[in-house]
Amino acid sequence: MKIAIATIEDKAQGSVSSQAGRAPYFLIYSDKGELIETIKNPFAVGEGGAGFAVAKMLADKQVDLVIAEKFGPNMQSALQERGVKFQEKQGTVEKALKDFRQ
Repeated sequence: MKIAIATIEDKAQGSVSSQAGRAPYFLIYSDKGELIETIKNPFAVGEGGAGFAVAKMLADKQVDLVIAEKFGPNMQSALQERGVKFQEKQGTVEKALKDFRQ
């Protein structure tokens, strides 16, 4: 299982991003808590449609679960269409990952 956490910084000590589609970074972890990949979000700035584009990007990377503070309705729909689950969490990346693993 792969877990993508939307974050404002590219490190585990950073905070979970308040916006999933516009998050500056995504940290992708295994379900064992190992960091697999760090992605600088190419859709963080720009016109509309970030939620759809991010959902596709993460689904293409075979992510099973996305964690962010908030998900817009378009991103929720795009993730559901691709069979990707999502959870809303606040705090640090480390805490979100720890909460998931318990």
